[in-house]
Amino acid sequence: MSETTNQRRGMLVIISGPSGSGKGTVVKQLDRPDFALSISMTTRDPRPGEQHGRDYFYTSREEFIRARENGEFLEHAEFVGNMYGTPRAYVEEQVAAGKAVILEIDVVGALQIKEKFEDSISVFLIPPTFEELAQRLKNRKTEDEETIRRRIKRANSEIEYINAYDYLVVNTEVDQAVADLKNIIDSEYLKPHRNQRFIEAIKGENYDVNTLILGTDDQG
Repeated sequence: MSETTNQRRGMLVIISGPSGSGKGTVVKQLDRPDFALSISMTTRDPRPGEQHGRDYFYTSREEFIRARENGEFLEHAEFVGNMYGTPRAYVEEQVAAGKAVILEIDVVGALQIKEKFEDSISVFLIPPTFEELAQRLKNRKTEDEETIRRRIKRANSEIEYINAYDYLVVNTEVDQAVADLKNIIDSEYLKPHRNQRFIEAIKGENYDVNTLILGTDDQG
C-alpha cells in the first residue's frame, strides 16, 4: 500500500440498481489495489469452490443472531432460510486503511446502510432504457416471462429512490460505466475530510523555517 493510501481515509461505495442493470458485471471489473470488495456474513453452507473470507464469512445461525443483536452489521436480511449481513468491523477496517470498499446491494439494503454509515458513497446503476433492461433480463434465459415481468415492475419502483443516491451511472457500455465509477471514487478521494492525516503531516508548522528557505538548519 502506498504512503498516500496510508494517509487518507477510504470510503464505502454502495452500488445498487434494478436486476438487469449490470451491477455484477461492472463490480467484477473494479479491480485495483486500493479497492476491496465487501464480504458478507452468511449462515448458509459454502458451495463448491467457495472459501471462507473470500466469498463469504460463514457462521452458525446462533453466532449470526448474536452479532446482529450486538449491532455488528450495517444491514442484514434473510432469504430462503439463510441469513446474510454486511459486517461493520470489516468495512471500517478497510476504510481506515484507505481502501474503497465496494458493496453491491439492493435498494432496501443500500438505504439501511446510508443511515448507519453516513460517510458512504451511493451509486445507482441503470440501463439507458426500460427496453434495454427487459432485453437484458430476457437474454439471461434463466427466468420465465412472469418472473421477468415482476422484475421490471420492481425496477420501476426502485427508480423512485434514485434521488436518495449520491450518483447516477447509466450503464450503456460496461467499460464506460466502470470508468465512470472509478472517476467517482477518485474524485471522492480528493475531498479534504478524507485526507486529514496528509493535511496534518504537510502543515508548514511541522518544518523548520530555515530549512525550508535556506536549505540549512544554520541560524547565522
